[in-house]
Amino acid sequence: MNTTDVIDIISIILALAIAIIGHEIMHGLVAYKYGDNTAKNQKRLSINPIVHIDPIGTILVPAMLHFSGAGFLFGWAKPVPINIKTVIENGGYNGAIAVSLAGIAFNFALALIASFILIYLSPPSTLFSYFIQAFLTYTVIYNVVLGIFNLFPIPPLDGSHALAHLFAKFGNYRVEEFFSKISKYGMIFLIIIIATPLSTIIFTPIQQIIRVLLP
Repeated sequence: MNTTDVIDIISIILALAIAIIGHEIMHGLVAYKYGDNTAKNQKRLSINPIVHIDPIGTILVPAMLHFSGAGFLFGWAKPVPINIKTVIENGGYNGAIAVSLAGIAFNFALALIASFILIYLSPPSTLFSYFIQAFLTYTVIYNVVLGIFNLFPIPPLDGSHALAHLFAKFGNYRVEEFFSKISKYGMIFLIIIIATPLSTIIFTPIQQIIRVLLP
């Protein structure tokens, strides 16, 4: 393993950690805006990565995908606790939708910022400049992956919560009830999608967006 390989691994870990931990913190910050102190009281609005690490989602799954040569990485942090009833009381269902989509908005914003910076970077001439370029490149990739992936209406992904709150806003609670019933099977659905040809439904648009954002 040469120096650039080590830099790539460090860049991957750092970019993925910021993407998934920042995603969760944003849920808590927006909930806090609507009067929910749950995450703040449990010190989950901290940027300290230790309090957000999920042994399986933050370490095991990304490591297995990387060393198995899967061609993509995916992971998650420990979910930030949110009292959605408090959010709805203070901000209505629009507030609940905002909380649900906050992490996705963070991921897309970070991907756009990294892409914009990459446009103006010169080709790397030192190891440090190589690290910066690698980190920004992986930042684009993983934030797009997480952002698009979480849009899908499959519990426990954010898209399912946003969709349930949207229908509830108009007095239709059947979607929320449906997602609640199938939530215990959510991870099974996700594994089937990722591990079968169905993955093209997700990763084809992801790849197209990444090609646009990476100079």
